Amino acid sequence: MAIQRTTIRNPWRDLDTLTNRLTMAFDGPFVGPLANGAWQPAVSVQESPDELLLVAELPGLSEADIELEVENNVLTLRGEKSEVRTEEGEGHRVHIQERRHGRFSRRFTLPRSVSTEGISAEFEHGLLRVRMPKMAEARSRRIEIGVGAEVAPKARLESEAAGDEA
Repeated sequence: MAIQRTTIRNPWRDLDTLTNRLTMAFDGPFVGPLANGAWQPAVSVQESPDELLLVAELPGLSEADIELEVENNVLTLRGEKSEVRTEEGEGHRVHIQERRHGRFSRRFTLPRSVSTEGISAEFEHGLLRVRMPKMAEARSRRIEIGVGAEVAPKARLESEAAGDEA
């Protein structure tokens, strides 16, 4: 009689494997350090009645390191973060290196309601704030609701005039 080995499946290991495969498949859009050592800045987008506000975290960069442009309703944020090296004496070793450097690029498709001519940006304390005003016709407005005769006096006058002609 042959001896058979049975392996006990660990569902958590299967879940970890699936998570790793999904992360590799969709590596591009995730923020933070990527598998190839590149990085992407974290971004938030907020909306108010008058504008959209994009805030990007760019620690360690200056205005000169950042490019911002709009073309065909696509806002592109790109730049480069330089590597910081410290020259220490002999026997110096780096045990953990989590600070990322290199070129980055993020693209955002803007809604048609944004006025691209009015876009402005400011950079302070490692945060880039991009203000994108909405067009006047895209802003919400309150519409008053009238009662019967108040709503369409012109239509009533036109129907009375048509009745006079008959």
